[in-house]
Amino acid sequence: MTYPPHGYPPPPPQPYSQPQPGAPGSFPAPPKNSSALKWVLLAVVVGVALVVAAGAVFYLARDRGATEASQVRAGECLAEVPDSSRVLYVKTVGCDQPHHGEVFAVLTLPDGDFPGDAAVVEYTDKCGPALAGYAPDAAHDSGIQLFVLYPTADSWQRGDRTVTCVATSKNPRSGKIG
Repeated sequence: MTYPPHGYPPPPPQPYSQPQPGAPGSFPAPPKNSSALKWVLLAVVVGVALVVAAGAVFYLARDRGATEASQVRAGECLAEVPDSSRVLYVKTVGCDQPHHGEVFAVLTLPDGDFPGDAAVVEYTDKCGPALAGYAPDAAHDSGIQLFVLYPTADSWQRGDRTVTCVATSKNPRSGKIG
């Protein structure tokens, strides 16, 4: 080993110097991550998360007898009556099972711009005569009440044009009212 003049040992390597590739103690440089690969992986993760979420919603809604509120039809029965007219799903059951509500009419508002809350509420007045036509005895039964699901300005933009008339009873009943 040769020392530099004046008997001093060689200086230590600089802490941030780059060793020559292949030199003892050198490591290969880490590969540079491609930003395109990161975006592809992120898109795959987001896609999988969306599929899982959609599957969970479908499972929870469909496997428990839930139906979109705007999709129920006359003659279907509801396990429970919603506590507001702003609902997305209702739980339908066979009318031979205990239930609290029976859909007796589904009225369709005309297409066009949202007519306003007052006009929609006025349209719900057609439920009374519809009950008399569906089940004349129920129309005069004090144990039967009316509940109406109707479109809001928000649901109107999603295509909801239905006024759903429901005959309700405080105590569960089995069988149809009409």
